[in-house]
Amino acid sequence: MTRNTDAYRAARDGLLSVATDYDAALRDFAWPRLTGEFNWATDWFDVIARDNDRPALWIVEEDGAEQRISFAEMADRSDRVAGWLAGLGVGKGDRVMLMLGNQVELWEAMLAVAKLGAVIMPTTGALGAADLRDRIERGAARFVIANAADTGKFDEVAGDYTRIAVGAPVPGWHDYADAAAVEPTGPFRSGTEVGDPLLVYFTSGTTSKPKMVQHSQISYPVGHLSTMYWIGVRPGDVHLAISAPGWAKHAWSCFFAPWLAEATVFVYNYARFDAAALLDQLRRAEVNTFCAPPTVWRMLIQADLGERPTGLREILGAGEPLNPDVIAQVEKAWGLTIRDGFGQTETTLQVGNTPGQPLKPGSMGRPAPGVPVVLVDPITGELAEEGEICLDLAAAPVNLMTGYLGDPDRNAAVMAGGYYHTGDVATRDSDGYITYIGRTDDVFKSSDYKVSPFELESVLIEHPAVVEAAVVPQPDDTRLAVPKAYVALAAGWEPDRETARVILEYARDHLAPYLRVRRLEFTELPKTISGKIRRVDLRRREEQAHAAGETLSTEYRYEDVLNDSKP
Repeated sequence: MTRNTDAYRAARDGLLSVATDYDAALRDFAWPRLTGEFNWATDWFDVIARDNDRPALWIVEEDGAEQRISFAEMADRSDRVAGWLAGLGVGKGDRVMLMLGNQVELWEAMLAVAKLGAVIMPTTGALGAADLRDRIERGAARFVIANAADTGKFDEVAGDYTRIAVGAPVPGWHDYADAAAVEPTGPFRSGTEVGDPLLVYFTSGTTSKPKMVQHSQISYPVGHLSTMYWIGVRPGDVHLAISAPGWAKHAWSCFFAPWLAEATVFVYNYARFDAAALLDQLRRAEVNTFCAPPTVWRMLIQADLGERPTGLREILGAGEPLNPDVIAQVEKAWGLTIRDGFGQTETTLQVGNTPGQPLKPGSMGRPAPGVPVVLVDPITGELAEEGEICLDLAAAPVNLMTGYLGDPDRNAAVMAGGYYHTGDVATRDSDGYITYIGRTDDVFKSSDYKVSPFELESVLIEHPAVVEAAVVPQPDDTRLAVPKAYVALAAGWEPDRETARVILEYARDHLAPYLRVRRLEFTELPKTISGKIRRVDLRRREEQAHAAGETLSTEYRYEDVLNDSKP
């Protein structure tokens, strides 16, 4: 092994040795300072994979079909793909768009591209031609690997890029299956330096055009030591994360963190979510660590959770903050606590409730070992106990992107004042626990009180009628703004005045008077293709109606529904 590999392993083993001792991890952990050449696919994955017959990847389909690929097989398959791609001209620094689902080809192609020193550009299959054109043009993609069923989307996407199809042969596209016949030429030595690019991710664009986030050979591969620690995944574990390819969370929990721990990545593919079927897979595969977004957890508690799956040791939530009621219901059924965490496409895990540590209701935990999290007052720029979540750049955070490609103005803004600015606001208590408030552009004032939409939404979704909720400010000439809730209803509830009444009553009884929800509307919530709610669309709707002097006829007003004129 190389010096860098040894240092990397030592850092990992150190964290594993204090898996449930946060104070020890905080005191003793230091990022491995890798220098010179390093390539995660060759200097880590190949090292742990050669002659290793344990399963690296286990994919189960909805119809029961399954594939198990050992670490050794994955190393060999990715060698073949790398050799074949090199024959097509893929070389160091080339950007390769991967638009694949949860299939073996995705993992072997990611490794293969990395082995060549090329740059992986993961892309969701949900995109249409216009979005693909934008990504290929701005991302300067030289190669595209996509499923045959999606190749038609590229008919309208011009550009000088080589096309590779997975599945049935497609005229004008190279056949990915040809890679299987290539004799492995590894081990590869890509010659990548620690600062060379490895990944380019497009953000989901909740408020603006998607940003291009670039990561180096260490910012994700080394940075995800923090994610591994938060998950609590150990060598030999079976790890399941509900995550769609194309988004950074997939790399977090379905690629780097579990393989860093030498665990098995377990995938369950389904066309339509079925809580009972997912629970069956957790039990059958004896999953040890399980991570799912809040939406999945909410659907699971509406089903019969039954007894705790026997193998399950750690359960987690990610993507958006979890609500205390969901955590409590799962804990009652399984005796396990869902641990929350916070991070971004631009980083690995920053803040989390780590294994074996006490949780505080509503808090997403404490800074991960080695991650220099601070809260900065957005007005004064001073450190504070309430403010924007930032990373102190003076501490040289390893798990931070190298920057936004082609956007110097945004880079300057996000790195201003010696901090990386997340755009998220939180509070920190005397024990160091951090509680999420909301995005800097989501928090608003009502009658001079600061309102956190997340706080109100957390209460609303505790009502059985509410599956999802988004709270935004409705402009008001007297109060500046009043909280309005857009609500997606659970099955069996009618979007009528009576349902509005019971929801508004519930909110009134469980919120402080100054946080009272004043308006309510039933609707399907607008979302990005990654599933995040686009509150910006709802705010714009409210602002436009106010500017036009219109009252939205589809909303229910607190004072009308409850006949309550109290302020």
